[in-house]
Amino acid sequence: MNSDQKKKYVAVGTGGRVAMFIDPLVRDFADQGELVGLCDTSQTRMNFHLQRLARDYGHPEVPAYLAADFERMVQETGADVVIVTTQDSTHDEYIIKALHLGCDVVTEKPMTTDEVKCRAILEAVEATGKSVRVAFNYRWAPGATKVRELIDSGVIGRVHAVNLEYQLNTSHGADYFRRWHATKENSGGLLVHKSTHHFDLVNWWINAVPQEVFAYGDLNFYGKENAIARGDEAYTSYERYTGADESENDPFALRLDKGSAKELYLDAESETGYVRDRNVFREGINIEDTMAVLVRYRTGVVLTYSLVAYSPQEGFRVTFTGDKGRIEYTEMHASHIIMGQSDTELAEQQKGAENFMNLRVVPLFQGGYEVPIQVAEGGHGGGDPLLQEQVFSSTAPEEKFGRNAGHEQGAASILVGIAANHSIASGQPVRIDTLCSVAPEAKHLSELI
Repeated sequence: MNSDQKKKYVAVGTGGRVAMFIDPLVRDFADQGELVGLCDTSQTRMNFHLQRLARDYGHPEVPAYLAADFERMVQETGADVVIVTTQDSTHDEYIIKALHLGCDVVTEKPMTTDEVKCRAILEAVEATGKSVRVAFNYRWAPGATKVRELIDSGVIGRVHAVNLEYQLNTSHGADYFRRWHATKENSGGLLVHKSTHHFDLVNWWINAVPQEVFAYGDLNFYGKENAIARGDEAYTSYERYTGADESENDPFALRLDKGSAKELYLDAESETGYVRDRNVFREGINIEDTMAVLVRYRTGVVLTYSLVAYSPQEGFRVTFTGDKGRIEYTEMHASHIIMGQSDTELAEQQKGAENFMNLRVVPLFQGGYEVPIQVAEGGHGGGDPLLQEQVFSSTAPEEKFGRNAGHEQGAASILVGIAANHSIASGQPVRIDTLCSVAPEAKHLSELI
């Protein structure tokens, strides 16, 4: 790329992540970068976004390539950076091809879904000298950043123990069981797809590299057998929600017959075969909805972690206990909004929902005190715009909290979930370095790329 030219971006995968990556590029950073191509398994989806970008931002139409032509797209557009937002199990394919074609990569989390693909990505980075950025937007949320700032200040001394409890509610959590995420071969399960956020946060908060993992996990709520055992057999009689009149009173129903849901998914089914609104109480789901994980770090810190995907509320509570005190952070949200819901349904879901952040420091032998959190506009409390600026702007401010993440930090996150999957299957603890070697001599996350 010549120094006097804008950086050229192409995107592969045009589902729900477009707003996170493509919109800010064309809306806020058009003077520094340009979108020059889209790629997807569905021409219908790409057409939808091309029309939307033209309507909302006056963006000129760019070439749209089907997935089989990914390499041709990169070559014909002269792309400098590839944005990867495809199904998780295919991230490695596009990341590795992009690297070998001479491009840097920005990928959504998780970087990939198993240790074989993880090793292949690390080898491709080493072979090509190109970079992979993993977009961990949770790091940039104001509450998360304040927690990191407090730990770095030494107010609770050296951290020895972390406890993180995450709850997905029956709006957000259920949605993973409607779509491709519901099988391990596609998503790696929630311990990879979703928990990569949480494991990355802990890795980053305590600046440590995970070493060994033990886990339990079960499917206790979703799936046909569980619905029948609870007496909810009526909810199992249809394979999908759209077009099923008998699902009218099903609180888990999602319909794709209007708005963007129809244009992005229902209209594209004939091209992709992907059904976005499958019944959460069907057969064939093989991921867990109830998980407990124990992690030991190279620094000796121990993490206890739990995740459930069918809670009446959404959010997390995390505590850090050090030799000088304790940090307690709680972040609860209103229901996660998903496509296909009416205003009435959303209002009903959000009745009584907690929506707050609370950060507290409790020093040894002293009274505790609350720490204020400054929230800005934008997703994740104003964190998303900060990340987007780092991704797309060459004049982004220097990052003093270490929130940018490369391929090894991306690996450190997913390998906790991958090791947890192996532990659930074997009933034994799993050392991460038996799966994939990540900077063997490094104890601290900041030593990883």
